[in-house]
Amino acid sequence: MATPEERLAELGLSVPEVAKPVAAYIPAVRSGNQVFTSGQLPMRDGQLMATGKVGGEISVEEAVACAQQCALNALAAIRAELGDLGAIKRVVKVVCFVASTPDFTGQPQVANGVSELLGEVFGDAGRHARSAVGVPVLPLDAPVEVEMIVEI
Repeated sequence: MATPEERLAELGLSVPEVAKPVAAYIPAVRSGNQVFTSGQLPMRDGQLMATGKVGGEISVEEAVACAQQCALNALAAIRAELGDLGAIKRVVKVVCFVASTPDFTGQPQVANGVSELLGEVFGDAGRHARSAVGVPVLPLDAPVEVEMIVEI
């Protein structure tokens, strides 16, 4: 059976280096048989992929790509804590925050960028509980922020 990293490679993706925290926190914490990530922004190569509000400057397609990058960054934080993504038994919960215009109601579509990626990488173990929340603003004017809880 392919490893999570091999499945990501098949999708043309890889787990990046852990994104540097933008404030006073650590990227992930292990507690018992779970790992909790801090909120991950769509950072790629040390830069935000985009800034602005979904439904305004940011299209749904751009927001989905940002959400996928957030998921990859969360997996990077988890891998740094565990040493191996193969230790993940189940993705338990995903929370996707979407900075959006007041009339935008497609937060679940944006969060699908995370959910569908995790399903492709982890199969049934990637199916999870989820919240998709619209907010007025996120740190650094990011359009999306994602946090995860996984069972190990």
